[in-house]
Amino acid sequence: MSNSDSLVPGPSYSILDAVMKEVPDEGLARKVISNPSLAGTIGHQGEEESGTKKTSSAPDISKLADAGEPQPGTIAITALNDIGRATAEDIKEAMHQVIDPELGIDVVDLGLVYGIEIDELNRAILTMTLTTPACPLTDLLEDETASVLAGLVEEFRIDWVWTPVWSMDMITPEGREQLNAIGYNF
Repeated sequence: MSNSDSLVPGPSYSILDAVMKEVPDEGLARKVISNPSLAGTIGHQGEEESGTKKTSSAPDISKLADAGEPQPGTIAITALNDIGRATAEDIKEAMHQVIDPELGIDVVDLGLVYGIEIDELNRAILTMTLTTPACPLTDLLEDETASVLAGLVEEFRIDWVWTPVWSMDMITPEGREQLNAIGYNF
């Protein structure tokens, strides 16, 4: 008996196959997979038939072409939402536990998290910045992130970026309240 005989066979039907039944364009189907909230943007085109309106089975994929682009001032979140897997929203919630050691406020409320992606293998990529590129605490933030994401994802990586440049305008209202409570005025 070879090693491959004892392995459980992989699925013969993928999530992509299921989505492509509704969204025949593979690129748009992948957008829906990476951001399930886009599925609600697929409308059906109406057809006039015998004086009554009939719904076609062909989805209106034109609405998806520009969907999913992050809005200014928001965290771009891309995720799969399978049962038993962490979602990007779960990761965002966990990141509230990562505290900037200089200010004592979490990295999400400080506006340091620019994006969260999670793939089908439960690996996460966080796009983050720092209040200053010369911040000596990068390793500490990475260690805290590893602690809070342990058990949520298989692996993670932080992509440190410097554009857009972080500013005080990126702090959330909750972060402003926390900073006001410790003596910072805006």
